[in-house]
Amino acid sequence: MKVLVLTGPESSGKSWLSGHLQAHFGGIQVGEYVRHFIEQNQRDTCLADIPEIARGQLAWEDQARAQHPSLLILDTHLLSNMLWSQTLFGTCPDWLEPELLARCYDLHLLLSPEDVGWSNDGQRCQPELSERLAFFKATSDWLVQHQQPFEVIRGDWEARRQRAFELVESLLQG
Repeated sequence: MKVLVLTGPESSGKSWLSGHLQAHFGGIQVGEYVRHFIEQNQRDTCLADIPEIARGQLAWEDQARAQHPSLLILDTHLLSNMLWSQTLFGTCPDWLEPELLARCYDLHLLLSPEDVGWSNDGQRCQPELSERLAFFKATSDWLVQHQQPFEVIRGDWEARRQRAFELVESLLQG
């Protein structure tokens, strides 16, 4: 099983791209639990919600891993939960990072917020490119610091799709 993670700031195409990857390569796609949580609770998220959101994300990931697909595509993982908690609340639960580091991810596709516009879907909160670039940098810094395999995805929508397809093809062949 190869585990692929799409990560990066909001409105950079993670969900869109994960859908294209699953349609082309098969496997199992796991969405963002936080979107489900927000739809169910219809209120602003608070720091006390982060553990439930993180556990929900892990549960969805574990259910998919248990099926042993040849390709597991994660629209996000605990790194996003950690960084959003830090961005919004200035802190995050201590157990998130060790839990994240205990898992194996074969490749992270880090999507840049540049070259594509921001889209307000009612759940997003960083319309300024500078905010999304700061989140992108925080994600990149964490991946580098923890020696996680990653490739940056840039360009317009078609360039992103093509580059991601090339990288996943290589991952599956390697």
